[in-house]
Amino acid sequence: MVPDRVPVRVGVTGHINLTPATERLVADALRVELCRSSDRPVHGVTCLAAGTDQVFARVVLDSGGTFEVVLPAPDYRDTIRPASRADFDELLDRATRVIHTGYRSSGTAAYVAANRELLRRVQRLLAVWDGEPGCHSASTDRTVALARARGIPTTIVWPANSRRAAGEP
Repeated sequence: MVPDRVPVRVGVTGHINLTPATERLVADALRVELCRSSDRPVHGVTCLAAGTDQVFARVVLDSGGTFEVVLPAPDYRDTIRPASRADFDELLDRATRVIHTGYRSSGTAAYVAANRELLRRVQRLLAVWDGEPGCHSASTDRTVALARARGIPTTIVWPANSRRAAGEP
């Protein structure tokens, strides 16, 4: 591979429960941000959660990029809402690599470990975040704070008229 065509590694963090209209707005905003990343191809890093992560993976693929998945635990698929599991399965099959955290079951500690591993693998972070503080240590705000503390360039993406769907704290 020619050195100037080495992919830029971009990670994502963000809200799970987005309204369908917000998912479309976020997809458009992510496309714009990925174009700004550089003139190099994009290699995404995602945990492939419903909402933001799955939207990001599709945008990366649509832009001709590739992505890898950091799985918090072997049972992670079971924690994803049933309506998003088929998308999870399809996208997981399209990942270039799957990284496991070593945790046996999903939960806050596994999610924190996955977020830390994701940040270890990226040069830039996109955060689909409404600016509200989260309720646990794996929340979007905590991942953003950790990325900034590590000096990872972080862009907040929350398009006008975006909304979280009911059910997400």
